[in-house]
Amino acid sequence: MAEVKINFAKGNGLVPVIVQDYQSRDVLMVAYMNEEAWEKTKATGKAHYYSRSRKGPWFKGEESGNFQEVKDAFIDCDNDTILIQVNQVGGAACHEGFRSCFFRKRSEGEWNVIGERIFDPKEVYKK
Repeated sequence: MAEVKINFAKGNGLVPVIVQDYQSRDVLMVAYMNEEAWEKTKATGKAHYYSRSRKGPWFKGEESGNFQEVKDAFIDCDNDTILIQVNQVGGAACHEGFRSCFFRKRSEGEWNVIGERIFDPKEVYKK
């Protein structure tokens, strides 16, 4: 089979990354990687991303300690989206303190919190 390369050019240097718990298969978050973040992720075995808000590299867990050990990586058929399965160290992927960034569910016309908060962001991110 021919070598598969991630198509970073298609998204102006970024590809979306779906982050999934490798055991439960819960979707924890969606982020973006550029080529540098992908190379750092491969080299360290820990998830590195590109922060669109900060316009730069982002090592997941740098401040919170809730980093992600990459167990498996998959690429989609168009080579422009990555799915990584991770061990979420510290239990929370969300910067709001929840296990998953998808902690709200639409029900009866409202967004309701269905997740349990694992940590208080005010205590963890003391900026």
